[in-house]
Amino acid sequence: MLNCKNKNTLPDPLEAGWNNDAVCEVVEENDNVRVLKCTFEPGVGHEKHYHNPHYGYTVAGSKFKIKDTTGTREVNVPTGYSFSKDEISTHEVLNIGDSTAVFLIVEYK
Repeated sequence: MLNCKNKNTLPDPLEAGWNNDAVCEVVEENDNVRVLKCTFEPGVGHEKHYHNPHYGYTVAGSKFKIKDTTGTREVNVPTGYSFSKDEISTHEVLNIGDSTAVFLIVEYK
């Protein structure tokens, strides 16, 4: 269990899925981090969920519709793109591109 406490009732990225199917799997977990591999085929998304502080890396990119606290936008996420958040964040996404996207998410404990 991660040490950060979520202040709402949303699922974490491993618990959240798409149409009752998992989109993330644990590839490593130790005392310091949990690493998730999340795969989104075209038309597949990730229901609204929260992230603890994390670093992410795009193994294979695509185009996404992202809805978060700043609104809804369409974003091209290229292969090799990285991102990070230092606090708990929430969002939902949908792969609106024509290729399968894969992300590695390293959550800090």
